[in-house]
Amino acid sequence: MIVVCLLTQTGCVPSTEADPSDWPVYLGDPAASHYSTLDQINRQNVHRLKVAWTYATGDKSEYSQIQCNPLVVRGRLYATSPQLKAFCLDAATGEEIWVYDPVEEAGLSTLGVNRGLVHWEGGSERRIFYTAGNLLFALDAATGLPVPSFGEHGRVDLRFGLGLEDPEKFWVVSTSPPALYRDLLVVGSRVGEGPGAAAPGHIRAFDVRTGRIRWTFHTIPRPGQEGYETWPADAWTYAGGANSWAGMTVDEKRGIVFASTGSPSFDFWGGDRIGKNLYGDCVLAIDAVTGRLRWHYQTLYHDLWDRDLPAPPNLVTLDREGRRIDAVAQVTKLGVVFVLDRDTGEPLFPVEERPVPASDLEGEEAWPTQPFPLKPPPFSRLSFTEADVTDLSPRAREAVLERFRQVRTGHIFEPPSTQGTLVFPGFNGGAEWGGAAFDASSGRLYVNSSEIPWILTMISTRDRRLPEPSAGSRVYQVHCANCHGDRRQGSPRRYSPPLPLEQVYPRKETRDLIRLGTGRMEAMPQLTDSELDAVVDFLAGADADNIPPWAVTGGEIPYTFSGYNQFKDPDGYPAIKPPWGQLTAIDLNAATISWQVTLGLYDELIERGIPPTGTENFGGPVVTAGGLLFIGATADERFRAFDTDSGKIVWETRLPAAGYATPATYAVRGRQYVVIAAGGGKMGTPPGDTYVAFSLPEEAKPR
Repeated sequence: MIVVCLLTQTGCVPSTEADPSDWPVYLGDPAASHYSTLDQINRQNVHRLKVAWTYATGDKSEYSQIQCNPLVVRGRLYATSPQLKAFCLDAATGEEIWVYDPVEEAGLSTLGVNRGLVHWEGGSERRIFYTAGNLLFALDAATGLPVPSFGEHGRVDLRFGLGLEDPEKFWVVSTSPPALYRDLLVVGSRVGEGPGAAAPGHIRAFDVRTGRIRWTFHTIPRPGQEGYETWPADAWTYAGGANSWAGMTVDEKRGIVFASTGSPSFDFWGGDRIGKNLYGDCVLAIDAVTGRLRWHYQTLYHDLWDRDLPAPPNLVTLDREGRRIDAVAQVTKLGVVFVLDRDTGEPLFPVEERPVPASDLEGEEAWPTQPFPLKPPPFSRLSFTEADVTDLSPRAREAVLERFRQVRTGHIFEPPSTQGTLVFPGFNGGAEWGGAAFDASSGRLYVNSSEIPWILTMISTRDRRLPEPSAGSRVYQVHCANCHGDRRQGSPRRYSPPLPLEQVYPRKETRDLIRLGTGRMEAMPQLTDSELDAVVDFLAGADADNIPPWAVTGGEIPYTFSGYNQFKDPDGYPAIKPPWGQLTAIDLNAATISWQVTLGLYDELIERGIPPTGTENFGGPVVTAGGLLFIGATADERFRAFDTDSGKIVWETRLPAAGYATPATYAVRGRQYVVIAAGGGKMGTPPGDTYVAFSLPEEAKPR
């Protein structure tokens, strides 16, 4: 089926009736339903699935991963590699058609991850758009060559156009694909989250043909704009974050882009941003043509826990008291779902304002209440008490209890503290960037989640009892400790210790790595040459035991933090009793849980006779009309199919590496395929570089 376009004043309008054989949009369609009407593969025959083809990109590295949900349009598959090369394959065979390398072709040095691409066509022209690091690329869909009329030589630098005085000194990248509406690409960003200067997370619409900015929505409001009063008067001049990094959805009929936003920066101390901080942690309904705000709903006030809205809002339709209601369903890191009227933003189920604890950090004013939806029920546990402490072994329980009794617990909104505060569900959810799938025929929302406790410890930058830190120590504590640990210990299964760095990289390469970033490590272009030299000297020679836990030059921000630290038992397992990962089906019509099952396992625990525990998981589900839900996501490197009615596993297989990406399903010449990226590289699993497609053997296909 050929997509029909109508020329209007605003450009080419894609038909809403896409070919059901394709997977033409990130997460399946503009509504982010993760759903396909294909049913050739179904409950009765899924056990016969076999590998149809594999494609190895050949560019994995020690810490690389793939998070890409591929597109399939007219028999061609478009995706990205661990080093963010864009490529096109024959979707039936996996045969390579073209590859575009942003490092070789555009000199891109800051990469990160990429979760998907955009396909656009106008008349006879077809383009592929995708982001890699700070650049937005436009490629010819047929050849993979840059489109020279777009931006500069086929690319736009996302650091520019945000109103920054010195944009090249800020870290601005985009990990999720833009939303497409007519001839507009609506782009979000990932920005700095630690102490110190960070770029604002403004949402921008770029002209699909020229790359010029057509409108900007200020997520940190300026004087005269709604929400300005929820910040200090001059916050718009220095505040960062409140960014839409997780992706957006589009209601083409209403002409609305729906965005979910994250927390303002710095994540864990907000004394310089006292107030509710609109439009952080919000669901936003933005007029797609003008950028004007239609409505907003704030799910968390004055975020101190890095509880970004982690996934695009799902556009759903509910049956309520005999009426069909168009709605927005937003899953959260907290493990709850906000269900909002799509036209007004009003909650469709009760939301209660609950009092929460006050902060005792210097200069901080935690907001006194937080909104809490009463329906549907939470899909994650929301508390971690002594009764929940692990019992995998007496030794593990004793060690965890000792640490548990040292930190602050008891409330899901317990503020950050120098004592250490339990954060649960953890920094990665609850729900995460994989998001939820929605089946309109059943009204069910399917979401995978993690239940991993973390300990957040704030560190005073003004403790004068300690010796004066070196210049390199200051730079490290401000810019590096949040990931690599306050004493360079790293974060297990997340970030490596940065030493002995001099044994790994020559000095110049070390400077380049810090300045330009690599993989998951953000670039630090804001560092001066003297700061860069100081931190390289520090990493090469300083004794980790002598690092003073204070950081910020001039003491402008009174706290940093000790890094992202999961709370684990001595054997490396989560400190809480299982389940550690779950898959949940939520009936949105009844606002009830239909079923909930563990997701993932540890083979060594199974051998000890321990039932499946679930694992932390990344990447979302795909649901089909064949009654199946496909998902990778788990640390056990499996790819599974679940019965959508019962939650029973009906098929599973091992992948070459863990599948931390959302799969896609499509059909070519009457044959249905399911494809997933096996990129590994998280949670201690080895990296991979393979896309694997599955299909039924010819004799098993229904006639």
